[in-house]
Amino acid sequence: MNEHLSISAEELQAYVDGELESGRRDAVAAAAAADTALAKRIKQYWIINERLHGRYDVMLADPVPHPLLNILADRARYPGLRAAAVIAWIGLGAMLGVGVTMSVSQTTALRPLAEEAAYAHALYTRERRHAVEVTAVEVDHLNAWLSKRLSGPVVAPDIRDAGYTLIGGRLLPDAGVAAAQFMYEDGDGNRITLFVRQVGDDDRNTPLRYTRTHDVGIVHWLDGRLAYALAGGADKQHLLSISNQVHATHNR
Repeated sequence: MNEHLSISAEELQAYVDGELESGRRDAVAAAAAADTALAKRIKQYWIINERLHGRYDVMLADPVPHPLLNILADRARYPGLRAAAVIAWIGLGAMLGVGVTMSVSQTTALRPLAEEAAYAHALYTRERRHAVEVTAVEVDHLNAWLSKRLSGPVVAPDIRDAGYTLIGGRLLPDAGVAAAQFMYEDGDGNRITLFVRQVGDDDRNTPLRYTRTHDVGIVHWLDGRLAYALAGGADKQHLLSISNQVHATHNR
């Protein structure tokens, strides 16, 4: 029996959402690394999450429609209305799930973007002599090399205005294909990294989103055919400010 057969759909969703407890999360990661079918399934979960956030996050700020407010106000007098509303939402969720799943293309994500970026950040920022493969002295070569490996333009953004100087970058494996990491350092020796991965063949864009995983702050977003994740120990607002500069640099 394959190991992944004991992993429930609920656990896979929690894994992709970054909410699975650490011991079980490591077990799922190990199972995915050994099972191509499970890895593909996790990829599909991740891209569904990204597409749903990209399409519907803006709706969270919208006011609740008056008809729904009326239903909630009347639910004590008409309990059946509440049940009908629940059924309607379940039906809508099912249709959304089917529609999104049918449009999912194969992507290169194994772990969720924020988690992958956090792991890479923690691993390489500890290095002093071997933090990067190609130093900033050869930035043109670095950009050209990573662009070729990721099959699209990849450029180390200039964020000196934010107080961070490029150290260099490296190629990373991401579910068997190429990803990139750029590393920066400020005057006090604090480091941040920008993780870049492919997410498919069609252009998609999402707003900047902040999360914290493995004690690393992450701001991540989709821009065209690439996903970006800025990782560091700085506070949320500082990381968001730098991420806005990175995003603006890539859209000039």
